[in-house]
Amino acid sequence: MSDQQGTNKRFNVTDDEIDLQRLWALLVDNVWLIFGTTLLALLLGLGYAFMATPIYKSDALLQVEKKQSGLPGFEELSEMFAEESSSDAEIQIIRSRLVLGQVVDQFNMTISVEPDRLPLVGRFGAPDPAPEFAPRPLFAGYRDSETFVTVESFTVPEKWQGEAFTLKAAENGDAALFYEGALIAKGNPSEPLVSEDGRVRLSLAEWQPGEEALVLIRQDRLTAINNLRARLSVSEQGRDTGIISMSLTGPRPQRILEVLDAVAQTYQTQNIQRNAAEAEKSLDFLDEQLPEIKEKLTSAEEQLNKYRLKSESVDLSLETQSVLERLVGIEAKLNELKIKESEISARFTQSHPAYRTLLQQRQSLLQEKEQIESQIKNLPETQQEVLRMMRDVEVNQQIYVGLLNKVQELRIMKASTVGNVRIIDEALVQPDPVKPRTGLLAALSALLGLMGAVGYVLLHAALHRGIQSPDQLEEQGIPVYAAVPLSEHQQKLDRLVALMRRRRRGRHEAIPLLAQDDPADLAVEALRSLRTSLHFAMLEAENKVMMISGPSPEVGKSFISANLAAVLAQVGQKVIVVDADMRKGHLHRYFENQNDKGLSDWLADQAQESEIIHDTKVENLHFIPRGQVPPNPAELLMHPRFKQLMERLSEQYDLVLVDTPPILAVTDAAIIGQLAGTSLIVTRYGQNSVKEVDVTFNRFEQNKVEIKGAILNCIERRASNEYGYYNYKYESTN
Repeated sequence: MSDQQGTNKRFNVTDDEIDLQRLWALLVDNVWLIFGTTLLALLLGLGYAFMATPIYKSDALLQVEKKQSGLPGFEELSEMFAEESSSDAEIQIIRSRLVLGQVVDQFNMTISVEPDRLPLVGRFGAPDPAPEFAPRPLFAGYRDSETFVTVESFTVPEKWQGEAFTLKAAENGDAALFYEGALIAKGNPSEPLVSEDGRVRLSLAEWQPGEEALVLIRQDRLTAINNLRARLSVSEQGRDTGIISMSLTGPRPQRILEVLDAVAQTYQTQNIQRNAAEAEKSLDFLDEQLPEIKEKLTSAEEQLNKYRLKSESVDLSLETQSVLERLVGIEAKLNELKIKESEISARFTQSHPAYRTLLQQRQSLLQEKEQIESQIKNLPETQQEVLRMMRDVEVNQQIYVGLLNKVQELRIMKASTVGNVRIIDEALVQPDPVKPRTGLLAALSALLGLMGAVGYVLLHAALHRGIQSPDQLEEQGIPVYAAVPLSEHQQKLDRLVALMRRRRRGRHEAIPLLAQDDPADLAVEALRSLRTSLHFAMLEAENKVMMISGPSPEVGKSFISANLAAVLAQVGQKVIVVDADMRKGHLHRYFENQNDKGLSDWLADQAQESEIIHDTKVENLHFIPRGQVPPNPAELLMHPRFKQLMERLSEQYDLVLVDTPPILAVTDAAIIGQLAGTSLIVTRYGQNSVKEVDVTFNRFEQNKVEIKGAILNCIERRASNEYGYYNYKYESTN
């Protein structure tokens, strides 16, 4: 047998290697699971695609133009307000609360009105939609073939914002408003519905109720803005083109069309207002300065006239007149720079180049003014006084006239402001919905299902490292006496027994013995091979007692024990099977025994030896059931009566086969192993790991019990398991 196993391909790989062939084999083994999961995911995706509400998309196109130089003749004034803004800045303005908040207020988007239905499936059985010719409320309202309700206003306390209210029609036709099942307000729908405390107020514009209740939600303004912003997409087309594309998604085409148009119009309006606001600020400043300058001019003229009458002075000489003109010109320029500085300081810091140039110009004019004033000091006192007064008159007069001109220019600019934003394409809704995309959704669903199934298979294989071949045990120095394939016939018998058990409400039905029911089964053939191996293994045994144990429950110990005993008895050996699992043993079901008297009864001195040994349908095969479940199985096995029983049975039979509980669960097997000349463990393919078997051997070694080897049970023929020579049948023919 070892030569045969040595020819098999090893699946074991080192920790730093990946066996691609085994991974592929695992996928082949689970092909129906993968196919079924993928198909299920595909069907779920298609079902969602057909049931989900279609989402439409509306788009518009804007252009942010460079600011023009202005009206002819006002270039200098226009340059003062010429400040270019990037497309990124304009995009942020479009998405700002300034713009979107106005749109939310315009359409009353803080109020949501929807029918009270279950999601997805609720629309089945709902009333028909409203006729095409009937007006449908786009905002703060709902209409179908039965219902037509629009909300004019709806105010609730702050803590109830975002909560759902229910609007129904009362029996007398009044409108009734509920919150969490409690009546909040009720009354004539033509009048506002007000709660007792006055904190909830609902005004209806139209009221034609149907059988369905309506759900009203009053969101706070910020939430409505955020919801609109989440569905609004704004981006620049290309780089530095100034072309901005806007798109809005939603389930109602006409609604997203109106909203996107409103966003574009609101943005364009605020752009015009923003440009005109600069001229407005300058006008406000000049309007404040004009009365003050007018007063100064009047006062200067009065002082000059009084001085002339008093001193009877004459006109100034040509040289003095020239000095006066130069001084007046400098004063006028200084005043202009003062006005410009007040405007520039609101937009730039003093480190800005434009601001620094203005300061340099003012410093130069001040120096020139000081030089002229030094010349004036050399004139006669009378001329100096006249010159000073005339200078005040001339300066104030020029300043006043200049301010009047500026005011007229700014008013013209304000009236002619058109903004630098142009709507190229107005909002338009695409005819086909953008969501859900049936083809893409189906492909993604199938792909996710496939990936999930493959991931599950690989993860399950990684986390459940069950034994896949006898080679894995033998590489750890554990001899494998037999590899028993999974019997399809036995599986059918087990399913039939389970069905009968359910029908008879839990009664323990007999389990057919495979060695009798189907002697040609491959599992029975493997046990015949084990019979041959045991003949040589027990030649040097101390006695005829053979223990069958295992690491854990549900590995098939009872199946191996019952059928191995039958195979041994069929060749003339006198065999007795002892069910030493006094906790959960069920060997009696294989031999159609009622388990009235058994091992536990004899050990407790409540039955005779002749009462616990039962005949079976197999010649030369006898059986001792477990008996009644005792409270102390381990203590009973340690009683001298058990050792005496084993010795007497060894004298009467060729083989005493003892089935025990799993060693990793209880200690019974370690006690029985002290009396057994030969001990084997049963491991299950794909369930027990090599580490688990190794721990089982160590547990027996700690109790001075030698395990001869293992029986690998329930091997399945898979692509990932090449240990499949046992699946070949070799039957006789006539």
